Amino acid sequence: MSNIKLFQEQKIRTAWNADEEEWYFSVVDVVAVLTDSIDHQTARKYWNKLKQRLGNEGSELVTNCHQLKMPSPRDGKNYLTDVLPTKGILRLIQSIPSPKAEPFKVWLAQVGSERMDEIADPEKAIIRGADYYRAKGYSDGWINQRLRTIEIRKKLTDEWRASGVQEGKEYAILTNDLMRAWSGLSVQEYKEHKGLTKENLRDNMTDIELILTSLAEITTTRLSQREHPQGLEESQHVAKRGGAVARRAREDFEETTGESAISALNAEDKALLETTKPDTKPE
Repeated sequence: MSNIKLFQEQKIRTAWNADEEEWYFSVVDVVAVLTDSIDHQTARKYWNKLKQRLGNEGSELVTNCHQLKMPSPRDGKNYLTDVLPTKGILRLIQSIPSPKAEPFKVWLAQVGSERMDEIADPEKAIIRGADYYRAKGYSDGWINQRLRTIEIRKKLTDEWRASGVQEGKEYAILTNDLMRAWSGLSVQEYKEHKGLTKENLRDNMTDIELILTSLAEITTTRLSQREHPQGLEESQHVAKRGGAVARRAREDFEETTGESAISALNAEDKALLETTKPDTKPE
């Protein structure tokens, strides 16, 4: 599972390997932090040159470097990315003179410690997530709803995995089917409606949008548990039916309130993400 961790407000792409109980970190992202690179491409060039030099020296660092698919900071699509575990990142730090070396080591230790704590006590992960959103200015009401959607989404993806759906592209296909079924928009179209590019769509949803998305996912999960679809095609039929339940709820909401459930609001207006007043009339 891929994640984004923040070091001094700079994004580090990470992936947790449950079997190894080990974090893997995007090498280019770490290089960008340590070298104060002006952009992703500059950090990539630095790493390519360093990797070549280390390879010529016979360094085990290059030998131990693996590749995992991670979302690109340019277009959000998943590409194979050089990654290293914590031990490898510590070796990398030794190869890059940087005043950020020591604080980065402390950060690495903290990331590892927090993950171990969360495995032992999942409630800590929930609390940490709430603190993260609160620090960004979201209201407690919105945060509670958002954290609930994360749990609901996890149950759905667990069900997809059990149905033989492949993580990544096939998850994205099913998510698009489900989203379009209730909202009439694909994920990308929804993001464009809100003026987003790389941002997380759900972090920019109003509470009613989150509720309807959750309703679609809960229904899809229940249907899948009952009908046991196998593979992508059968799961698509289930996802569309689950989304249709939320679409009918959306239509009832709009007819009753005279408000559109689909909002152009985004996280720039965090105080407005909770449904406190009409946004726009439904078309």
